[in-house]
Amino acid sequence: MTQQAHAMLPKENDFERSRGRFVQALKTHIAGRVTPGVRELYEHQAAAAWEKQHGQAPQNRHEVRQSLSKIGYYRLWSSLRRTSQHLLWSTVADCIERQATELSEAARIEDPRGSLLLDPDLELPWYQWDVDIHAMPGGYRGEYGDNDVSVGALYDRGVYLYAMGQMGALNDDYGRSIIDNYLSAEHPTFSPNEILDMGCTVGHATLPYAQAFPAAEVHAIDLGAPVLRYGHARAEALGAKVHFSQQNCEDTSFPDEKFDLIVSHIVLHELPPEALRRTFAECHRLLKPGGLMIHADFPGYEGVDHLSQSMIDWDTYNNHEPFWGPMRDMDLVAESARTGFTSANVRSVIVPTGRILQSGKKQQTGQLWLLVGQKI
Repeated sequence: MTQQAHAMLPKENDFERSRGRFVQALKTHIAGRVTPGVRELYEHQAAAAWEKQHGQAPQNRHEVRQSLSKIGYYRLWSSLRRTSQHLLWSTVADCIERQATELSEAARIEDPRGSLLLDPDLELPWYQWDVDIHAMPGGYRGEYGDNDVSVGALYDRGVYLYAMGQMGALNDDYGRSIIDNYLSAEHPTFSPNEILDMGCTVGHATLPYAQAFPAAEVHAIDLGAPVLRYGHARAEALGAKVHFSQQNCEDTSFPDEKFDLIVSHIVLHELPPEALRRTFAECHRLLKPGGLMIHADFPGYEGVDHLSQSMIDWDTYNNHEPFWGPMRDMDLVAESARTGFTSANVRSVIVPTGRILQSGKKQQTGQLWLLVGQKI
């Protein structure tokens, strides 16, 4: 499957396309040929050395990481993963830099279906400035010129390369999976009139809601102006009516009880614990009675062996994802229940993810963890 072209997607030349294929091949090699060696290294060397020194095997993921951190093979694996991430972004960035002016002009939409509202006075929270999330240059807020959309284009193309197409031709699998594999199954008569996507970036997961519920008013918010500019133009190019606005999901300008459905997609792990709690409270304020909150992210560490936890937690320390591990340590069901939802009306759900192949056949590609809350 190739990424679906649209008016805002950067156009690659042959050299850039070849570089992208190399990055994907490198990532595949690391995952399939190098990563299994880390488990062998731990089981046959690192764990025994730690036990000899400390009198017991590593007791948690942090001790596992420490036991491995000075061993050459582990450092090689870690370096390769980090290098592949840098190569991914630099490959896409070169393509975008070559056509940045054209992309900025293409983002100036006349007579749009939806809307774009930016707030130049919005104060971005500290966690947006401390790191470039995913080691993506500029994070979600970097701007390099008038009406700049560079980091939006970088995210659109970069996510497709990073996921190696597994999120679908439009990177929209998470939104589609919630609609097809949760809402349709658990709430078949649910027909929201007003929908909010929190932390939408460029609207990958937003557009499926506009398509599945064409009569609904769909809003999408994010902190970064350039990703919103790009997302608005992308939605218009793909024929979707979405209202994008620059807002903080911890404290929005929407009135009380406006929305029937509030969603987010892999946003929770990019928020510190205190921001998560405020976001849950804001969801409760914004939902109409009977409305649903659905946050899609990754499950906690419960039931996962310490080595696997440590390897998952690599991103916390090495991929500019400082809240990746802390989020997984939290009991998000309990946290939600403390912010207005009742414990009886919040639960975690696992649903299959899947995409539609070019042949039209559906293919399951994994699982998606959902935090689901209903306002009573």
